[in-house]
Amino acid sequence: MATVTGDFELTSDELRVVARHVTETAQEVLSVFENVAPSERRPRAALDAAWEFVNGARGTTLQRVTSLDAHRAAKEAPAEASRLAAQAAGDAASAAYLHPIAKAHQVGHVLRAAANASRIAEINSGDDPDVGDNMIEQARERATPVPIDMLRRYPFVPAGKSRIMVVVEVIEHLIGSR
Repeated sequence: MATVTGDFELTSDELRVVARHVTETAQEVLSVFENVAPSERRPRAALDAAWEFVNGARGTTLQRVTSLDAHRAAKEAPAEASRLAAQAAGDAASAAYLHPIAKAHQVGHVLRAAANASRIAEINSGDDPDVGDNMIEQARERATPVPIDMLRRYPFVPAGKSRIMVVVEVIEHLIGSR
Protein backbone atom coordinates (compact mmCIF):
# COMPACT_ATOMS: atom_id res chain seq x y z
CA MET A 1 0.00 0.00 0.00
CA ALA A 2 1.80 3.10 -1.25
CA THR A 3 1.29 6.37 0.52
CA VAL A 4 1.64 9.71 -1.21
CA THR A 5 2.21 12.78 0.90
CA GLY A 6 1.46 16.36 0.00
CA ASP A 7 -0.66 18.51 2.24
CA PHE A 8 -1.90 15.25 3.77
CA GLU A 9 -1.38 11.51 3.29
CA LEU A 10 -3.30 9.51 0.73
CA THR A 11 -2.87 5.76 0.40
CA SER A 12 -3.34 3.80 -2.80
CA ASP A 13 -6.01 1.74 -1.02
CA GLU A 14 -7.96 4.90 -0.18
CA LEU A 15 -7.59 6.10 -3.73
CA ARG A 16 -8.98 2.84 -5.11
CA VAL A 17 -12.03 3.01 -2.82
CA VAL A 18 -12.73 6.58 -3.91
CA ALA A 19 -12.15 5.68 -7.56
CA ARG A 20 -14.62 2.79 -7.21
CA HIS A 21 -17.21 5.19 -5.79
CA VAL A 22 -16.80 7.55 -8.76
CA THR A 23 -16.59 4.75 -11.34
CA GLU A 24 -19.77 3.04 -10.14
CA THR A 25 -21.65 6.32 -10.48
CA ALA A 26 -20.25 7.00 -13.95
CA GLN A 27 -21.04 3.43 -15.04
CA GLU A 28 -24.70 3.99 -14.19
CA VAL A 29 -25.02 6.90 -16.64
CA LEU A 30 -22.70 5.81 -19.45
CA SER A 31 -25.61 4.43 -21.48
CA VAL A 32 -26.98 7.98 -21.76
CA PHE A 33 -23.92 8.82 -23.84
CA GLU A 34 -23.69 5.51 -25.69
CA ASN A 35 -27.35 5.68 -26.74
CA VAL A 36 -26.73 8.88 -28.70
CA ALA A 37 -23.18 8.14 -29.88
CA PRO A 38 -22.88 4.35 -30.11
CA SER A 39 -19.71 4.38 -32.21
CA GLU A 40 -17.87 6.81 -29.91
CA ARG A 41 -15.70 4.70 -27.61
CA ARG A 42 -13.73 7.30 -25.63
CA PRO A 43 -16.00 7.43 -22.55
CA ARG A 44 -16.19 3.61 -22.44
CA ALA A 45 -12.39 3.45 -22.68
CA ALA A 46 -12.13 5.85 -19.73
CA LEU A 47 -14.44 3.69 -17.64
CA ASP A 48 -12.51 0.57 -18.59
CA ALA A 49 -9.27 2.28 -17.52
CA ALA A 50 -10.91 3.38 -14.27
CA TRP A 51 -12.03 -0.19 -13.55
CA GLU A 52 -8.50 -1.46 -14.23
CA PHE A 53 -7.18 0.89 -11.56
CA VAL A 54 -9.99 0.08 -9.13
CA ASN A 55 -9.29 -3.63 -9.58
CA GLY A 56 -5.62 -3.32 -8.70
CA ALA A 57 -3.67 -2.07 -11.71
CA ARG A 58 -1.26 0.76 -11.14
CA GLY A 59 -2.40 4.24 -12.03
CA THR A 60 -0.68 5.04 -15.30
CA THR A 61 -0.95 7.37 -18.24
CA LEU A 62 -3.80 5.12 -19.41
CA GLN A 63 -6.16 6.70 -16.89
CA ARG A 64 -4.90 10.21 -17.62
CA VAL A 65 -5.14 9.87 -21.41
CA THR A 66 -8.54 8.18 -21.43
CA SER A 67 -9.86 10.76 -18.98
CA LEU A 68 -8.82 13.59 -21.29
CA ASP A 69 -10.26 11.73 -24.28
CA ALA A 70 -13.61 11.23 -22.54
CA HIS A 71 -13.73 14.92 -21.67
CA ARG A 72 -13.06 15.74 -25.33
CA ALA A 73 -15.92 13.43 -26.32
CA ALA A 74 -18.10 15.27 -23.81
CA LYS A 75 -17.40 18.56 -25.58
CA GLU A 76 -18.60 16.98 -28.84
CA ALA A 77 -21.74 15.41 -27.35
CA PRO A 78 -24.99 16.47 -29.00
CA ALA A 79 -26.98 17.18 -25.81
CA GLU A 80 -26.44 18.16 -22.18
CA ALA A 81 -27.26 14.73 -20.73
CA SER A 82 -24.86 12.90 -23.05
CA ARG A 83 -22.16 15.51 -22.37
CA LEU A 84 -22.56 14.99 -18.63
CA ALA A 85 -22.39 11.19 -18.98
CA ALA A 86 -19.14 11.37 -20.98
CA GLN A 87 -17.72 13.84 -18.48
CA ALA A 88 -18.57 11.46 -15.62
CA ALA A 89 -16.63 8.70 -17.39
CA GLY A 90 -13.66 11.03 -17.71
CA ASP A 91 -13.92 11.89 -14.03
CA ALA A 92 -13.90 8.19 -13.15
CA ALA A 93 -10.58 7.71 -14.93
CA SER A 94 -9.15 10.88 -13.42
CA ALA A 95 -10.04 9.71 -9.90
CA ALA A 96 -7.04 7.39 -10.20
CA TYR A 97 -4.73 10.36 -9.95
CA LEU A 98 -6.20 12.52 -7.24
CA HIS A 99 -3.49 14.44 -5.46
CA PRO A 100 -3.07 14.94 -1.72
CA ILE A 101 -2.96 18.70 -2.13
CA ALA A 102 -5.47 20.91 -0.35
CA LYS A 103 -7.06 22.37 -3.46
CA ALA A 104 -10.83 22.48 -3.84
CA HIS A 105 -10.73 21.46 -7.52
CA GLN A 106 -9.66 17.96 -6.43
CA VAL A 107 -13.13 17.57 -4.90
CA GLY A 108 -14.63 17.76 -8.39
CA HIS A 109 -12.87 14.52 -9.30
CA VAL A 110 -14.68 12.86 -6.40
CA LEU A 111 -18.15 14.41 -6.62
CA ARG A 112 -18.80 15.68 -10.14
CA ALA A 113 -19.88 12.26 -11.47
CA ALA A 114 -22.61 12.15 -8.81
CA ALA A 115 -23.60 15.74 -9.61
CA ASN A 116 -23.74 14.85 -13.30
CA ALA A 117 -25.90 11.79 -12.57
CA SER A 118 -28.23 14.02 -10.58
CA ARG A 119 -28.52 16.51 -13.43
CA ILE A 120 -29.02 13.72 -15.99
CA ALA A 121 -31.90 12.39 -13.88
CA GLU A 122 -33.40 15.88 -13.76
CA ILE A 123 -33.12 16.27 -17.54
CA ASN A 124 -34.64 12.85 -18.17
CA SER A 125 -37.57 13.72 -15.90
CA GLY A 126 -38.39 16.99 -17.65
CA ASP A 127 -36.20 19.09 -15.33
CA ASP A 128 -37.85 17.97 -12.10
CA PRO A 129 -35.46 19.10 -9.33
CA ASP A 130 -36.99 16.58 -6.90
CA VAL A 131 -35.62 13.77 -9.06
CA GLY A 132 -32.17 15.36 -8.87
CA ASP A 133 -32.52 15.73 -5.12
CA ASN A 134 -33.30 12.01 -4.86
CA MET A 135 -30.09 11.27 -6.76
CA ILE A 136 -28.16 13.50 -4.38
CA GLU A 137 -29.60 11.54 -1.46
CA GLN A 138 -28.54 8.28 -3.13
CA ALA A 139 -25.01 9.67 -3.49
CA ARG A 140 -24.98 10.52 0.19
CA GLU A 141 -26.22 7.07 1.17
CA ARG A 142 -23.66 5.37 -1.10
CA ALA A 143 -20.73 7.24 0.40
CA THR A 144 -18.62 4.98 2.56
CA PRO A 145 -16.30 6.23 5.31
CA VAL A 146 -13.24 6.36 3.02
CA PRO A 147 -14.58 8.93 0.52
CA ILE A 148 -16.11 10.90 3.38
CA ASP A 149 -12.80 10.98 5.23
CA MET A 150 -10.97 11.93 2.05
CA LEU A 151 -13.35 14.80 1.35
CA ARG A 152 -12.70 16.14 4.83
CA ARG A 153 -9.04 16.57 3.90
CA TYR A 154 -9.84 18.99 1.10
CA PRO A 155 -11.19 22.53 1.38
CA PHE A 156 -14.80 23.09 0.36
CA VAL A 157 -15.40 23.98 -3.27
CA PRO A 158 -16.28 27.61 -3.81
CA ALA A 159 -19.90 28.40 -4.52
CA GLY A 160 -20.65 27.59 -8.14
CA LYS A 161 -22.88 29.23 -10.67
CA SER A 162 -23.57 26.24 -12.90
CA ARG A 163 -26.17 23.70 -11.82
CA ILE A 164 -23.46 21.02 -11.67
CA MET A 165 -21.24 23.04 -9.34
CA VAL A 166 -24.21 23.90 -7.13
CA VAL A 167 -25.00 20.18 -6.90
CA VAL A 168 -21.32 19.36 -6.21
CA GLU A 169 -21.42 21.86 -3.36
CA VAL A 170 -24.63 20.35 -1.97
CA ILE A 171 -23.27 16.80 -2.17
CA GLU A 172 -20.00 17.89 -0.62
CA HIS A 173 -21.76 19.45 2.33
CA LEU A 174 -24.00 16.41 2.80
CA ILE A 175 -21.29 13.79 2.43
CA GLY A 176 -18.24 15.58 3.68
CA SER A 177 -19.80 17.71 6.36
CA ARG A 178 -17.06 18.78 8.62
